[in-house]
Amino acid sequence: MKTYFLPFLWAMLLGLLAFTETQATHLRAGEITTRRISNTSLTYEVTMTTYHDEIGGKTASDQQDPSYFCFGIGPAVAVKRASRIVINRATTANTYVATYTYPGPGIYRITCTITNRNENVRNIPTSIQTSFQLQTTIVVNAALGLNSTPVLLNPPLDSARVGQKWCHNPAAYDADGDSLAYRLYVPSGKIADEQGNCTIKAVSGYSDPTLIGVNRINEAGTGPATLTVNAITGDVCWDAPAEQGQYNIAFIVEEWRDGVKIGEIIRDMQIIVTASPNKRPAIVVPDDICVEAGTLIQRNITATDPDGNRVELSAYGGPFNISPDGKVYNPAIIAKDYATFAPVTAQNTPATGTFRWQTNCAHVRGEPYDVVFRVVDLPRGSGQTQLATLESFRIKIFAPKPQNLTARPAADAAGRAIILNWAAYACGSAALPANTKMAIYRKEGCDQGTFDPCATPGQLAAQGYSLIDTVGISRTTYTDNNKNQGLKRGVQYSYRIVVTMPSPNNGQSAVSEQVCVNLPQQVPLITHVTVDSTYDTRGVITVRWTRPPGINPQDGTGPFQYRLFRATGLTGTNFTQIAAINTTLSPTVADTVYTDRGLNTVANAYRYRIEFFFTDPGTGQLQRLDVTDNASSVRLTATGGLKRVQLSWQANVPWSNDNKQHRVYRSKTGPNGPFNLVAVVPVTTANTYVYTDLGTDTYAADGVQPVTMSVDSSYCYRVETIGQYSAPLTTIQLNNFSQGICAMPVDTTKPCPPILAVDTLNCAALTPESFCNQTTFANNLTWQNPTTGDCDRNIVKYNIYYSPCEGQEPTLLASVNAPTMTYRHENLTSFAGCYEVKAVSRSGQESKASNRVCKDNCPYLNMPNVFTPNGDGKNDVFQPMNCPRFVQSAELTVVNRWGVKVYQSSDVSLKWNGKNSQGKDVPGGVYLYQVTVKFARVNCSAPAEVYKGWVELLREAGAN
Repeated sequence: MKTYFLPFLWAMLLGLLAFTETQATHLRAGEITTRRISNTSLTYEVTMTTYHDEIGGKTASDQQDPSYFCFGIGPAVAVKRASRIVINRATTANTYVATYTYPGPGIYRITCTITNRNENVRNIPTSIQTSFQLQTTIVVNAALGLNSTPVLLNPPLDSARVGQKWCHNPAAYDADGDSLAYRLYVPSGKIADEQGNCTIKAVSGYSDPTLIGVNRINEAGTGPATLTVNAITGDVCWDAPAEQGQYNIAFIVEEWRDGVKIGEIIRDMQIIVTASPNKRPAIVVPDDICVEAGTLIQRNITATDPDGNRVELSAYGGPFNISPDGKVYNPAIIAKDYATFAPVTAQNTPATGTFRWQTNCAHVRGEPYDVVFRVVDLPRGSGQTQLATLESFRIKIFAPKPQNLTARPAADAAGRAIILNWAAYACGSAALPANTKMAIYRKEGCDQGTFDPCATPGQLAAQGYSLIDTVGISRTTYTDNNKNQGLKRGVQYSYRIVVTMPSPNNGQSAVSEQVCVNLPQQVPLITHVTVDSTYDTRGVITVRWTRPPGINPQDGTGPFQYRLFRATGLTGTNFTQIAAINTTLSPTVADTVYTDRGLNTVANAYRYRIEFFFTDPGTGQLQRLDVTDNASSVRLTATGGLKRVQLSWQANVPWSNDNKQHRVYRSKTGPNGPFNLVAVVPVTTANTYVYTDLGTDTYAADGVQPVTMSVDSSYCYRVETIGQYSAPLTTIQLNNFSQGICAMPVDTTKPCPPILAVDTLNCAALTPESFCNQTTFANNLTWQNPTTGDCDRNIVKYNIYYSPCEGQEPTLLASVNAPTMTYRHENLTSFAGCYEVKAVSRSGQESKASNRVCKDNCPYLNMPNVFTPNGDGKNDVFQPMNCPRFVQSAELTVVNRWGVKVYQSSDVSLKWNGKNSQGKDVPGGVYLYQVTVKFARVNCSAPAEVYKGWVELLREAGAN
């Protein structure tokens, strides 16, 4: 429940500011609302409500017909005034209503520009020349149905007193039940603006009203003045005005559905601030309530005035179906019956008013209803400002709980189904939103729970219930036949139902009483899937089960047969039959146990099921009666940690292993023991089966055998789970062992980084023939471990990292096992590259990188200065001498003595046969050449190198 104070000024508005009609100033406040009115087209009714000054701007107010709407598409449209209602001698409320059909879905901004605001607005410079602009944004989408924006039911006709906190609440109501949010906004308008302008712009020079005045402090005197809006309640508060005058502010009301914003309204309003000695009245309203639909809400609201003045009480909100100008909404914004409040006439202090609302099923919704009550005083004597106080009252309405829920197993004993029935719902479908559903919830086990219909959703899930289906609200029966989760024989189930309404209403009923039922057990129950030994080829698992209850061995349907099926993995589905066991169901025969051999229990868990067959007396043939639920072996994992081993285990079984004490066994011999019980682990959370072994032994009955967890030792484990079926017929304790598994603690200390060296090249010592015609190369790496440093010396391998270019991040090239500390990197196209080495400890810790060592190539290129292209096979081609080394790319350009280019080629061979680019021989003589060559270097971004020189081309006499 929120309380806020609002000073009102009606009579003072007549004389506070000396306006003249010729000034043509009239706009104080307003907003634009919309509602879709057609199911077959995107047609909207758009309503603008504006509040006009009838003192200083009566002439302009008279002439404000039409106004011009911009619908977010196309030009402005003239809209005639639909009504003009006198609020008081100073103000009228004007409505303009238009109908518009949008061509398609989209986001549209509806705007209206009216030429002049009031004169002398303190926080808007030259306000008389500034336009009054409104904007509402809507999402047009057929999927939103007949959506409407919220309506603002509390008129924006507010005044404030200097030094006193002022608050306003728009009493926003959304008929669709969408969620609303609020935020401040800078008013819109432009100087010398024209009607019909569709472009919205923030007011130039607008000032936060809290920055105007000298003593800008809050009412309590504890800090600076503030202007805030509560994003949830919509309370807009200015704490507190410092100077008299009129001010304009604006705020936005956002409309949200399913986490998506589908629209927003801007309310622009004016506040008149005066100085007054009058004390504001006080009002007391009931606490917020949450009631079941059909409840008659009748509450008294009381008010007092400290000055003894007479007071008037009034109320605003959606339940009244009354517009801000006092009209009854038609069409209605809420279903009947409507709320009432009386009296609204002047009373002596203390005064009392009565709020009355007969709720019904049509009022159910997820969002609460907000009712704003107001008391305004009527001070004696002239010249005093009326003061008012507002307080909100929030009402949440939920639907009645479904009644008479019952449950019974399906008539077909061989089926796995439960039939639910309940009484016809008390709220008829006509009173509920379309697509209202009955939601059906189920959980294993039966225990009483409490559910608060006024709390947030999710209570059913929090108590273990799962939604299994929804049906139409007119339904009174449902058959649960394994939807979403297989029903289990011998398990007790709890069901509850609840009415849920679609978005945006999102209303719900109270949760029904629970009904509990057992699915009859006429087939065996698997009780044990326990690992007897852990081997990769000769592992053993023992499977046990119960005899089927309810089967009479003498009823003529024997003999009977169990068929055992197995699948690999905790959730395996590749079931194959591994045994068929004939039985007469004699209690003296051991026919409910099977030892499964030759398994790989090291790598796998296994899953089992049993099919039960009876003999058809008519045909003598075996027929399947039913099949058990699948049950897996327990799967244990062990991970080495710092002086510890962390264990976790799981099982996929039809019974519950939760809320039991599981047992942890340890051995230093191997995965098959012998084992010593070292801990009893209480399991309190579903499927959270974990234990950390620090070497202790907390179970003394079999002898205490603690160990010091060492990285040099391996420790082996197995776990014994304790479980139980939830049905009363199978309350025996179920003990099952996991496979054995071994792990070693780890040491998190890292090795020291090695010291790396790579064989080098002495470029100065190379001859022109070095590496001639060689196509592959190799680099030899050697490294050493540092002899000092606090690091792990237990190194098992070295990781070698390589990058062909310096500056690149190296990648893993190879690994070598310790104690080897050399590596030959072969089959390279050049020597260029960079290397790092990292040591890896026995516990898997990798050291930091060694020093990085880079090796470069020794490029070489030498061109001749004469050649004789005479076809004798000797020196016929101009090309590099000897063996050029590590050339990646090259370009050769040849020009004659006059600078004319005769030949150019990008062939990496850099050959020229003495012909021009047209293939004709060039004459003998001296030519200039330029070679641009890119060598393979460890600096991959190194620029190309340029070689320039001359070459003499010799031809026999007379050659051309």
